[in-house]
Amino acid sequence: MRTTEITRLLRDRLYQYWLLTRFHRPIGIFLLLWPLLWALWIAGEGHPNPTVLVVFVLGTALMRAAGCAINDYADRDFDPFVRRTQDRPLATGQVSPTEALWVFVVLALLSFLLVLLMNVFTIALSVVGGLLAASYPFMKRYTHLPQFYLGVSFGWAVPMAFAAQTNTLPPVAWTIFAATVVWAVAYDTLYAMVDREDDQRIGVKSTAILFGRYERLAVGIAHTIVLILLAYAGLQAGRGGLYFLSLVAAAGFAIYQQWLARERDPIRCFEAFLNNHWFGLVVFFGLILDYLH
Repeated sequence: MRTTEITRLLRDRLYQYWLLTRFHRPIGIFLLLWPLLWALWIAGEGHPNPTVLVVFVLGTALMRAAGCAINDYADRDFDPFVRRTQDRPLATGQVSPTEALWVFVVLALLSFLLVLLMNVFTIALSVVGGLLAASYPFMKRYTHLPQFYLGVSFGWAVPMAFAAQTNTLPPVAWTIFAATVVWAVAYDTLYAMVDREDDQRIGVKSTAILFGRYERLAVGIAHTIVLILLAYAGLQAGRGGLYFLSLVAAAGFAIYQQWLARERDPIRCFEAFLNNHWFGLVVFFGLILDYLH
């Protein structure tokens, strides 16, 4: 086989793995990243350890990619029948189930190697985080509440961040963790509304199906709880007016998402889901400005 042919095949494999891990769609990285950064900034009182910051940002990107690989492996029998996912590499046969498992293992190991730069407490917590990430994709088979499990999986970065920065888990860490769990329920319910018809047809469970015509109310309640928890976290951390002003801005994004999803159109529901990036970002900017003030 010629060198050019080998290069072409290798490039194609890497491209398919890129699609599998969804690096071309970074929204999942952002939704993981913002609560992590909230936690690191509060744990570090506005000045997180640079090494901890770099390790956790890189680890977030790697673990999100690993999560996509194991998710597509778990959903390999469902994705070909869902309009939004039928073009994914596993669904089209461009990547085999065995390849997807190996991609997950390699990315998870790389993430764990990064965690080894942290203290023992953080390393121990990372084992729990890995188990949560690996098991989450299978939850939609057994419960209508996989969004809560996703929240726990995503939110586990919060206690890990406090452990890495302070080697402790103060009450504010668990307040931010709770906010992250409930926030995941809000945005992932909007995400599930996109696939609701297909999910009902193939037997996949979600909060969008569970809540039925009250799903927008559930999302609104969840966002309200998130904002209350984040306000309480601000009080616990002694934050000032700029931080609380950012929560007002975040509330504006939550209201805008309700407007987007008002007719339950799948495209608009997906836009509402994506808008949660700005919800998380504005809270983080509020923290930065408040600590600099």
